[in-house]
Amino acid sequence: MEKFTERYINPQTDFGFKRLFGTELNKELLISFLNALLAGEQVVRDVSYLNSEQLGERISSRRAIFDVHCLNDKGDRFIVEMQNVYQEFFKDRTVYYSTFPIREQAVRGDDWDFHLNAVYTIGLLNFVFDEDKDCPDCFHHEVKLMDVDRKTVFYDKLTFIYVEIPKFNKQESELETMFDKWMYVLKNLSKLLDRPAALQERVFTRLFEQAEIAKFSPKDLKLYEDSANAYRDILNAIRTARKDSRAEGLAEGLEKGREQGIREGLEQGIREGEDKAIASTVRNLRNYGMGDKEIAAALKMGIDEVRRIG
Repeated sequence: MEKFTERYINPQTDFGFKRLFGTELNKELLISFLNALLAGEQVVRDVSYLNSEQLGERISSRRAIFDVHCLNDKGDRFIVEMQNVYQEFFKDRTVYYSTFPIREQAVRGDDWDFHLNAVYTIGLLNFVFDEDKDCPDCFHHEVKLMDVDRKTVFYDKLTFIYVEIPKFNKQESELETMFDKWMYVLKNLSKLLDRPAALQERVFTRLFEQAEIAKFSPKDLKLYEDSANAYRDILNAIRTARKDSRAEGLAEGLEKGREQGIREGLEQGIREGEDKAIASTVRNLRNYGMGDKEIAAALKMGIDEVRRIG
């Protein structure tokens, strides 16, 4: 079994994220994080965990597997996802995910008046959106249905929150809000040797207790080892593909002899390289002994997509 040099787990791994935020034992961590993210829009006092695997209405329908799926004390639904790999239709997928907690609120019979509780879909992203890659301060996005002409919220019960973790660069001395502190934890926990002085709230006492690898049972240690290996394999495959595809894209752009050609060739090469990286990652995870269902959950892909990769 691997000897970890880190003291604390990486919350960006599948095991690490679900251990900290996806268990009844640690629900106070999830409550604190949600309240920090919502910044007073509402106050979550309690949560109940719901089934993280959602089935379509028909056998042929696509399933959805969430990292965390919960209900707060007001009846509002939350889906929380850690996403490490860029996918072309990621936003489409989060919209699709939001339909499950909407549909499950439907009441059979003629008496239902279509009243719905709020649904929040939260994406914690280990990548940067293309459209705002040149805006380093644009890392927190809250999206609601809007009246375009009046520039006002048209419907406030459907919210999508996306957080681009790589853009958060505050140091410990700069942490002010609870949102700052949770972002710092998400990005830096596995790099820390001790609990920072800036994280003295009681909830972080619980977090650091649960995140210390030396206190894991042999079973949990093995599960974390597998999850950490999968996470490293994903990142290494993407870095390699980006390096190769940047060179290929630049060469193609130079052949066109125009600045626009260089940019378009580079961007196309990066995207194609990332597709190859995902396919390579799927094959490597199979070599680790993971099944297609486990791979689909780890990479946030549909199992049919995984199976199509030979």
